[in-house]
Amino acid sequence: MINFIKKLFGPGTDFKALQEQGAVIIDVRSPGEFSGGHIKGAINIPVNNIQSKINDIKKKGKPVITCCASGIRSGSATSILKQAGVEAYNGGSWMSLKNKLAL
Repeated sequence: MINFIKKLFGPGTDFKALQEQGAVIIDVRSPGEFSGGHIKGAINIPVNNIQSKINDIKKKGKPVITCCASGIRSGSATSILKQAGVEAYNGGSWMSLKNKLAL
């Protein structure tokens, strides 16, 4: 179980440094969840729409940090983005990521 969690969230990514370098935060929750609260500046692209938005995401030319409610959907989105050649990191839950970014 611990290895699964480590694989899901990656080995100690410095999300604050990524953000300072211009990383794009993509919140993959539903629009309703997103409107209930999100990280300032985050883009809302529900996980089921990620595949169709890959070209738009690639055009930004920046690393991507994904987040959701628990880290499961953001993990799926991160995998999809990485397979498409996007530098992507699973930020886990948006509340946890918000704390890591100290926003």
